[in-house]
Amino acid sequence: MTNGTGKLVLVAGGAGFIGSHLCDALLSEGARVLCLDNFRTGRKTNLRHLEREPRFDVIEHDIIDPLPRSLTAGRARFDRIYNLACPASPPHYQADPEHTMLTNVTGTHHLLRLAEAKGARFLLASTSEVYGDPDVHPQRESYWGNVNPTGPRACYDEGKRAAEALTFDYERTGRAAVRVARIFNTYGPRMRADDGRVVSNVVCQALAGEDITIYGDGSQTRSFCYVDDLVDGLMRLMESPENGLGPVNLGNPHEMTIAELVKRVLALTGVTASVVSRPLPVDDPRRRRPDISVADQRLGWAPRVSLDQGLKPTIAWFAEEIAPPRETARPERARAGRVPSPAPANSSAS
Repeated sequence: MTNGTGKLVLVAGGAGFIGSHLCDALLSEGARVLCLDNFRTGRKTNLRHLEREPRFDVIEHDIIDPLPRSLTAGRARFDRIYNLACPASPPHYQADPEHTMLTNVTGTHHLLRLAEAKGARFLLASTSEVYGDPDVHPQRESYWGNVNPTGPRACYDEGKRAAEALTFDYERTGRAAVRVARIFNTYGPRMRADDGRVVSNVVCQALAGEDITIYGDGSQTRSFCYVDDLVDGLMRLMESPENGLGPVNLGNPHEMTIAELVKRVLALTGVTASVVSRPLPVDDPRRRRPDISVADQRLGWAPRVSLDQGLKPTIAWFAEEIAPPRETARPERARAGRVPSPAPANSSAS
């Protein structure tokens, strides 16, 4: 699948877990990539390997604020804009719920206006959380969801629902060509050890020789998609010539219980550990599995990486991530931000 050599792509949230993998994939396809990130949850270390890449640049900026004039007033004409700019794990998005909501609504509005002004195609990284604690299983895009609009997760759940509404309003009024991906549980290297997600929690606890914490009795289900598969889906969706697709689920339809995930991780790490149960968080979904018929039929997309195949590099990543620090550590830094010059002729995922 080709995005086209020389396309200028803006990735908001490009220093995050999914965003940094998306930047890598776009660069490998020949695109020129500008990463926009406030580094609240994204990390400069995720981009360190791109410091000498001439087709890659970084601007440190928070999208709830007006976008820099270097983006809005410059001559650069973006071809694609991916919006992945929002904390995606409950501990992170609940730490500052007002900022989370503004990122989803105000930030999306700023990027949509940029897409309109620059004639760029726009993709919103939405989430399976728009389905809430679903009464319909598996979840199809036509399902409207069962979301608590006043609970502690509402800043994210309702924020993404509002961002979707705004995005589709731009499409209905002919102001921008848009795509919306509803991303289900995704895992892989570059996840943060402190993000509070089930894969990172279980892997890090196993590697540290600690008891494994599960919430509830472990019978609640999730469907885990490896990050490389998810990024492939995002790029296929962005490059689909079909407008008016509506939201598209991207995730792995293989459903498993949290207890089953724990068994897989313990087997792959060779660790013997006790399992400790804690109360379920408020509004935590009981079941989660995507119906990916639309992605399969319209994009020719389906996950290819099995859970065991994906867990192995993920475990290796966390083994390095939580290892004791070396005597000297290279300081984090981002390249000075600038917008690449326009080409002579005519780039995600929770």
